[in-house]
Amino acid sequence: MSQGVTNHFQQRHIGTTTAQQQEMASAIGFESVDHLIDTAIPDNIKLGQGLSLPAALSEAEALKKLRTYADQNKVLRSCIGMGYYDTLTPPVLLRNVFENPGWYTAYTPYQPEISQGRLETLLTFQQVIIDLTGMPLANASLLDEATAAAEAMTLMHRMNRRSKSSTFVVSDDCHPQTISLIQTRAEPLGINVSLVSPEALTQIDDAFGVLVQYPGTYGHVRDLSEVIASAHDKNILVGVASDLLALTLLKSPGSMGADVVVGSSQRFGVPMGFGGPHAAFFATRDEYKRSMPGRVIGVSIDSTGRQALRMAMQTREQHIRREKATSNICTAQALLAIMAGLYAMHHGPEGLRAIAGRVHQFTSKLAASINATANEVVNESWFDTLTIKVE
Repeated sequence: MSQGVTNHFQQRHIGTTTAQQQEMASAIGFESVDHLIDTAIPDNIKLGQGLSLPAALSEAEALKKLRTYADQNKVLRSCIGMGYYDTLTPPVLLRNVFENPGWYTAYTPYQPEISQGRLETLLTFQQVIIDLTGMPLANASLLDEATAAAEAMTLMHRMNRRSKSSTFVVSDDCHPQTISLIQTRAEPLGINVSLVSPEALTQIDDAFGVLVQYPGTYGHVRDLSEVIASAHDKNILVGVASDLLALTLLKSPGSMGADVVVGSSQRFGVPMGFGGPHAAFFATRDEYKRSMPGRVIGVSIDSTGRQALRMAMQTREQHIRREKATSNICTAQALLAIMAGLYAMHHGPEGLRAIAGRVHQFTSKLAASINATANEVVNESWFDTLTIKVE
């Protein structure tokens, strides 16, 4: 066999040989695999002609071509903020988890008896979210912050039985991608999305829910206690989109009375990756647990009475009847949630607060330097984001 043949991708990665495929086709009454496909596919959707494709590449050739595309990327310092922040990934996590196929190829832990390690780290992630948000319950991650915010909207719509309103109010200092996705998700559900300035949030009367950003996308840090209390007085539920690192220093949304808290865990050791993927978090009240999207890892006991972990709740339509499902989103960023949970364990509470303090200190020094020029920092309070008025 020539070197060119041994280097063909399909012969290394497709398990069955041509002879085995022929044998399987014959066993079910077909002359060949092509005969099976031709019989199974309706004529009205067949292309009728061969695809015009270039010659196949070997694995080495394909990797070389992909590298030419990757080399066109320019890695620059990002100052965009809005939920995307550079972070230092501890080498021990990069080496032993992020680059370890035992972690990054693992699928959903449907078999808890062989998944206790992953379940334990996901349980740790949930506990980190509970501790930082001040909420009693958190799931094991969602797709991203914007998706989690849309899920918060639909949860509040389901659970606010005291309100007949179809209006969802969003503070206009939420991240723009979050606002856009909420508007997209709301339209087919018949939900009216109303954008309101942060200063006007206490004046809302007709809504089933409100979403606020804490800190805001422009950097402002506001005490939400009055907004949340005012909303609750009018039977309006409140969701808070927040930042995990900021919450190591700031008052937690749960302590201010929030009903749902969402956000991204990206800055807990997960590279920006040119925009994703990143694990979102979703935390809420215990009484809403049956309506919470995603999956929850819980503590149970095994057949011998010893403590064991398992997926305690999965309320998505993949697992239960569609009409009973709370969400059709089947994506949990398990690997990235594991990275975030282990990042928190690696640094510990004091280490996380030290990182947050360092970030805030640098931001404050930058603000002082800017204010010493002809330019002006607009926001009076901040954690790590400044809005600058340029002369």
